Amino acid sequence: MPQTPEKTTTARSARAILLEKPKALALSTIGVRPFGSAPRQSMAAVLHGDEDERPGLNAKETAQLRGIRRFGATGAVLMAVGALGAGAQPVLQNPTAGLRVLSLPGRMPTVSLTMTMTGTVLVVLAWLMMGRFAVGDIRSRSGAPRRMTRSQLDRTLLLWILPLSVAPPMFSRDVYSYLAQSEIAARGLDPYAIGPKAALGVDHVLTRTVPTIWRDTPAPYGPFFLWLGRGISSLTGDNIVAGIFLHRLLALAGVALIVWAIPRLAKRCGVSAVSSLWLGAANPLLLFHLVAGIHNEALMLGLMLAGIEIALRAVEGSDPIRGQALFYLVAGSGLIALSSTVKIPSLLALGFVGMALARRWGGTWKALAGAAILLGIVAAVVTFVISVASGLGMGWINTLGTATAVRSWMSIPTLLGVGTGLAGVLLGLGDHTTAILTITRPIAYLVAMLITARMMISVYMGRIHPVGGLGIALGAIVLLFPVVQPWYLLWAILPLAAWATAPIFRIPAVVFTSIVSVMLMSNGAEYLPFMIVQAVIATILTAGTLIVFTRNSLPWRSDKPVAEITKGGPVDEDNSAGAYADSP
Repeated sequence: MPQTPEKTTTARSARAILLEKPKALALSTIGVRPFGSAPRQSMAAVLHGDEDERPGLNAKETAQLRGIRRFGATGAVLMAVGALGAGAQPVLQNPTAGLRVLSLPGRMPTVSLTMTMTGTVLVVLAWLMMGRFAVGDIRSRSGAPRRMTRSQLDRTLLLWILPLSVAPPMFSRDVYSYLAQSEIAARGLDPYAIGPKAALGVDHVLTRTVPTIWRDTPAPYGPFFLWLGRGISSLTGDNIVAGIFLHRLLALAGVALIVWAIPRLAKRCGVSAVSSLWLGAANPLLLFHLVAGIHNEALMLGLMLAGIEIALRAVEGSDPIRGQALFYLVAGSGLIALSSTVKIPSLLALGFVGMALARRWGGTWKALAGAAILLGIVAAVVTFVISVASGLGMGWINTLGTATAVRSWMSIPTLLGVGTGLAGVLLGLGDHTTAILTITRPIAYLVAMLITARMMISVYMGRIHPVGGLGIALGAIVLLFPVVQPWYLLWAILPLAAWATAPIFRIPAVVFTSIVSVMLMSNGAEYLPFMIVQAVIATILTAGTLIVFTRNSLPWRSDKPVAEITKGGPVDEDNSAGAYADSP
């Protein structure tokens, strides 16, 4: 029976719809909206909102802030003292061994663990309370009726950092791997081809302190970091304490760059410098793992954020990109490339700067190619110069996957693979964890690549700020990476602290930071279960007692809701500020 024209048209329309849906889905996946489609709420609108300036704290709030500062400093001191016995002390050359007083914490491991746990909890609680004066109620976008000043936050941060700067390493033993790999380079050997055990010998003082899992593995770090480490080794030799001190100075230099860059990036994004520094530089993860833990993420992130800020001075400026503006662009891009020779993930920032530059140059394919060529040349030159000048060559490219030997519960694909494998064992189906990981990890890589591509396109099309796009992309990479360590979260938190202000970001960031910060053992290894239980009980009792004693002097709770203040609206001195200040 022949079809009528109406049925033929309907059939063609149905086929067209079926063909268009996959195309539209593919385009939307990478952030390109098909022509004629209805606009949707952008990622920037969901996560970002401008923050206006607020008046300073009144007398009562200032007094409460001083109490918070002392409360957190007490926690940091407890951590530093407890670390003498519960820190990641070296196996040999322990400077406190044999000293009557300083070795006392080492002879009381449960007490030392309790001190570090209690100190950790106090710092996290102080940080949460300080958030009231930095961002207000994180459950809303209204912000705090009054906000602490930048100088108040800087003094608080400095006071909390000082005790951790002179304490033994905590939460990780990676610094001992840094020392051993740097010594390998100082001896003229290739740290990218040989591990500490083979290069230095199993009985060497530096090898003995390296965790067993890393004694046979080559260095996974870039040539710039090992170049600096080689210089440290040439000064300190086998002196572990001196080497730790100089590596901590490197970490503190990175933290200083972070403190310099975040408020400037926040200003570009319309975010308060104080709120961005509170969530970023004052974050307990940064204090515990970059300062106390001496991780080279401090140097990587500091150089990356500083490079972004300097490069954006040219990209977001009104002057043509030549002369001083061109210098800013090349210098900033060079710093980003330099950060990638510490650890490679920071090189991603160069892609987002390039997308913003291409948009500045007109948003055409020619502009995109020009930006890619210019920044690619800068990255190649910096990487080549550092690799050749350091004498370490390009062998580091082959060791980037060294960390994947660890199975991390914080990694989504690894957690899925290990969990599924465990379920198979319990059901009597056998352990297929390795086979499952070969499936989950490539899928996670693909998803992370798609999210990164989408964010880059969004920056190119002007839908999202490059700082925000970078933060989201790094967040996806961290969570979908085969190995996730607690301090890896800072890769995403720091740039997002300068851009994302919505509760949908700040609440999970604060909750996750608070939980993860108190979970790791301070010695970077394990304790006997009964010791952990005793320390946890003592920590709860101690922290609870302190909360009771300070319930009237510190802002533990708020009986009255914080008044909503709209952007540009007047501040009600009698109601909104008073409600905030009268919180007991």
